[in-house]
Amino acid sequence: MTGDDPIRIVLADDENLLRAALASLLPLDGTITVVAQPENGADAVDVTLRHRPDVLVIDLEMPGMNGLEAVTAITDERPGQTVLMLTRHARPGVLRRALKLGVQGFMSKSADPEEIVGVVHELHAGRRWIAHEVFEASVVDDCPLTDRELDTLLETREGYSVRHIARRLHLAPGTVRNYLSSAMQKTGARTRHDAARLARERGWL
Repeated sequence: MTGDDPIRIVLADDENLLRAALASLLPLDGTITVVAQPENGADAVDVTLRHRPDVLVIDLEMPGMNGLEAVTAITDERPGQTVLMLTRHARPGVLRRALKLGVQGFMSKSADPEEIVGVVHELHAGRRWIAHEVFEASVVDDCPLTDRELDTLLETREGYSVRHIARRLHLAPGTVRNYLSSAMQKTGARTRHDAARLARERGWL
């Protein structure tokens, strides 16, 4: 790509109206072109690996395979992929997990399209960007749960069984049960589903 070529992005979001609006607005100044608009995480993985965009702009909260899971699958195959993650909720635990995956940008879905364009350029130039409100939330992080406990609660929230969680996280079922039991004790929950709900409400997932 030369300096005059537009930045190629994949725009992944399950909200059809928002996705269509961003796909129309982001290219207006001629510096960005949207090469694909997947509406779920699985399709985001497929089209990103196929199109190899300069920047993947992806929603965090999607049904089925969420944004974090999609980015994990993508970076397993393409470690250098630049990612801008959008979210409606600046949860500190999610930010921590995203940064550990190598996500370079994190901002609110309520941001103006012009701001998103600017951040895409920042990331494409090799810089990082964390929106101020997201960073503020990450500083106030009182989460007592370990990353693995959060992983198992996130899978629980998606409705998976212990055996299925174990397969997805490449752990033994007994190990998963131990993580869930520890998470229940730390949150004061009676069931793993209650623990997942509480963790979500407190902004840890």
